[in-house]
Amino acid sequence: MKELIIIKNRSDIGAGTRGSDMGVDAIEIAAINANNDYFNKYESIEIESENEAVYLKQTTPYAKRIGKVLEVCKRLSKEVKKCIEDSKFPLVLSGDHSSALGTISGLKCAFPEKRIGVVWVDAHGDLHSPYTTPSGNIHGMPLAAALADDNLDRKVNEVTDETHVNWEGMKNIGGFSPKVLHEDVVFFGVRDTEEPEDYCMEKNGMKNYKVEEVRYRGLEVCVSEALEKLKNCNYIYISFDVDSMDCDLISKGTGTPVSKGFDQHEVKNIINELIESNKVICLEIVEVNPTLDNKGNVMAETAFEVLNEVTKNIEAKLC
Repeated sequence: MKELIIIKNRSDIGAGTRGSDMGVDAIEIAAINANNDYFNKYESIEIESENEAVYLKQTTPYAKRIGKVLEVCKRLSKEVKKCIEDSKFPLVLSGDHSSALGTISGLKCAFPEKRIGVVWVDAHGDLHSPYTTPSGNIHGMPLAAALADDNLDRKVNEVTDETHVNWEGMKNIGGFSPKVLHEDVVFFGVRDTEEPEDYCMEKNGMKNYKVEEVRYRGLEVCVSEALEKLKNCNYIYISFDVDSMDCDLISKGTGTPVSKGFDQHEVKNIINELIESNKVICLEIVEVNPTLDNKGNVMAETAFEVLNEVTKNIEAKLC
């Protein structure tokens, strides 16, 4: 039987708002308050952060703190790769979503000859590059880096040499670029994008199952269709950003909350349906920010509810 291992990555320097570094702790507190010993059941690994970089002067405005984000992603990549090689299932709990590049890189390094499918459950596409970003926040760029897609057709920014070198480093973590193909990415719940991201998605035929489509056509139908789209992938990585959920229904305890999203039951069902494919090799949960929660610790409590439920299904498949 494979073992599940928790990787805790408290980095928040890819976000525009501080606080997601406390997301992992908030989820653990939610478990404790629910009298659930979840975090005593599994081995865990801590990724060294570079969060002190928020105090440094910015020299890369279109990719803020990119050198430090790159270092964290490299560390995470190595740990994910090692977990896979040790026949363990990495369950990654991260601060901001820039971490996804590290996770995807680790999976690709562990399976260099295999195709990795990505299911991106998020309110945002995260398809910006330093050349297109309106904010410079790298949590809006991890998928573009994994796809090695600069989207130069929509270039608006002139970047520094430091930014260019580090961005190339991000795209080439582990020596693989691209790490995933556009056709091997499926979005669920994306509803807050900028034109360059829309262009990238349309140009490459990337499917986004919007909340209203999932509800109208049926969740099982959409997930089944998504799995058919990823049929040529050997493995699947699920990235769950909590802002995929409705901030009015759940809470605003995330860096970039968006209305009209999924509820937690829909997210659980999407993840569980994907797990049934027997292709899922990693799940990541990101962007819980308790400092922004307008209802106490509700976002972390909801994230833990999802985590606890889907873990049961993961463990059943690991047997």
